[in-house]
Amino acid sequence: MSDVMRDLEQVIRRRQIEKPSSSYTTSLFKDGLERIAQKVGEEGVEVVIAGLMQDDLRLTSEMADLLYHCLVLLVDRGLSWTDVEAELANRSR
Repeated sequence: MSDVMRDLEQVIRRRQIEKPSSSYTTSLFKDGLERIAQKVGEEGVEVVIAGLMQDDLRLTSEMADLLYHCLVLLVDRGLSWTDVEAELANRSR
């Protein structure tokens, strides 16, 4: 896992445990799985739109948002980015 993804996942896990009231991540966990999944869908659509009609900076920004929300979903489901990497490694064989 890249250091950035590892670090972000650790922050997300801390937010899930510590639940700081001012944290957007905390609010996602409080809103539950359906809201988290909805955000993944919304961000996915924004990536598609940016990929088709916006500049590279906007695309990378939207992709970062999508990956963040995907990590929140993984953590909420008890999974990790390492699980995704393992699946990708299996597919490359």
